[in-house]
Amino acid sequence: MAKVYAGNLAGKEIVTVEGTILGHVENLVFDIQTGVLVDLVVKPDTELSRQKYREEGKFVLIPFDSVCAVKDYIVVDDSKAIKNYKEVKSA
Repeated sequence: MAKVYAGNLAGKEIVTVEGTILGHVENLVFDIQTGVLVDLVVKPDTELSRQKYREEGKFVLIPFDSVCAVKDYIVVDDSKAIKNYKEVKSA
């Protein structure tokens, strides 16, 4: 993936490859040791069922490795964004 400045991600709408709106980027989570972007902190859309996503307070965490594209929207692979993905991946 090409380089993108963090400031350009703020407020971007996040959608799944199927076109479901997840919400807007509120913040980013980095691994302080490696500098790797770990999660997008998302202010969820009011219509989003948050049950299948990892939550932190009023926000939803979307793993950055589920991001497929960054243009006008951030497109994510929902199968990688679900809450049990990291548990399944590490097993």
